[in-house]
Amino acid sequence: MKIVPELYDFSQAFFTSYEKEGKLVSFFGDGHPYYAGSVVKAMASAKNGYQKIADLFAEDIARAETEEYSPDRTELESFFERLDHEFKPTVVHVEKLTPTITEIIVHAPAAARNFRPGEFYRMQNYDTDPIIIDGKPMSMEALAMTGAWTDVDKGLLSMIVLEIGASSRLVQYVKPGQKLVVMGPTGAPTEIPFGETVLLAGGGLGNAVLFSISKALKKQGCNVMYFAGYKQGEDVFKMDEIESSTDKIVWCTDSGAEIQPRREQDVHFRGNIIQAMLAYAEGRAGDQVIPMKSVSRIIAIGSDGMMNAVREARRSVLHPFLGEHIAIGSINSPMQCMMKEICAQCLQKHVDPETGKEITPVFSCFNQDQELDRVDFAHLKSRLRQNSVLEKLGNSWLTHLLSYTSA
Repeated sequence: MKIVPELYDFSQAFFTSYEKEGKLVSFFGDGHPYYAGSVVKAMASAKNGYQKIADLFAEDIARAETEEYSPDRTELESFFERLDHEFKPTVVHVEKLTPTITEIIVHAPAAARNFRPGEFYRMQNYDTDPIIIDGKPMSMEALAMTGAWTDVDKGLLSMIVLEIGASSRLVQYVKPGQKLVVMGPTGAPTEIPFGETVLLAGGGLGNAVLFSISKALKKQGCNVMYFAGYKQGEDVFKMDEIESSTDKIVWCTDSGAEIQPRREQDVHFRGNIIQAMLAYAEGRAGDQVIPMKSVSRIIAIGSDGMMNAVREARRSVLHPFLGEHIAIGSINSPMQCMMKEICAQCLQKHVDPETGKEITPVFSCFNQDQELDRVDFAHLKSRLRQNSVLEKLGNSWLTHLLSYTSA
């Protein structure tokens, strides 16, 4: 931005000190050192910055208010149409993949074009276009939505959500053609190595994240062994996608129907993921297409309990069967702004695995992929349950409304 000295009060430090060829860089929000440190300061930057921008364009604004000024309305309307096309997502399709998991596909070219495996989105509906249930307008809180797949040519983005509260349950009632707020992608892309042997451990909704990651791993020449865990066989979804980008799958179910493997190298195991890993390592879960000793990287995505179990098993029952490796978990901290290091709702406590002492925490919405051995899972469990009463109340109210609708 070109600076006009007589129009700019440098004492407020709205612009940074970074200068090149007479131009300075400006930031709204927490990115500017003058406004860093809190959400309140970040909001103040918009208040102060508004006047600075108005001053810079004072002549244009004054000219626009005169009768002589006649802007090209066609060009202006075309510009806003392009903005709406790129940044105003429209619902294309909504589908219940299982009784508790919903996929929503939106037309969102910019969001789809910038997606990388492992990233996620912040989604909510507009208050001006609410979901109506029993005559009552319903607005969902901002949800962290798993990015599943994209079709960049068509501008399509698929997101998947697990129903654990009233807002996530409302997703199934969104209608095609409805406009939504979709921010992102946010988080960090999962590191995709080249030519490694990778063990993926997915629990429930975590499998929605992992099949896009496994696809990226195969493109990089990795050998991929996948332990896909579900409470029951009826919960499985996107089976084709999982099979297409893995070398070996061990389907795990706690109860219910067994998942019938469709490839010769795959097997079903009755039990949890840790039990399945141990059975595979001991030769009790089919042929060892990929030896456990060859695994150089483990990526676990699921509940906090499941990821903690993977962490502990690596140190105990699985230790004799594993070689040197990296272990990563996608940490599902409570989130609010999802704008990376702003509100600190997602702040995750870390500990030194050698000393047990607390070390620098991590903003999970900035980098959700964290070393399992450093994550304080007791802290994560406590944080995830801090809103449980509100979630239960909201769930009960929605169930009450739906009972009238169904009647």
